[in-house]
Amino acid sequence: MWERAWKLLFDALEPLTDADLTRTVTIRTEPHSVMQAINRQVAHYSYHCGQIVLLAKHFAHDRWKSLSVPRGQSANFNARVQAGEASQR
Repeated sequence: MWERAWKLLFDALEPLTDADLTRTVTIRTEPHSVMQAINRQVAHYSYHCGQIVLLAKHFAHDRWKSLSVPRGQSANFNARVQAGEASQR
């Protein structure tokens, strides 16, 4: 289902031209440019990804491994970046 849903998204985006991005579409009675509608949808996806992460963290409890720099480890991480041992990308 995950792969099928992402395919639908990319299949919808692929044929768009630069001119299409300034066209107006209506979402819940509110006009949006196509670019605004895309940005709105991306924000919606990120919200749901956050929900998935929250649930994963909840169910994993003490087995949870941070997806980014662990809490309290920023100074160590920054030192590793400056030393060329890690990347912020």
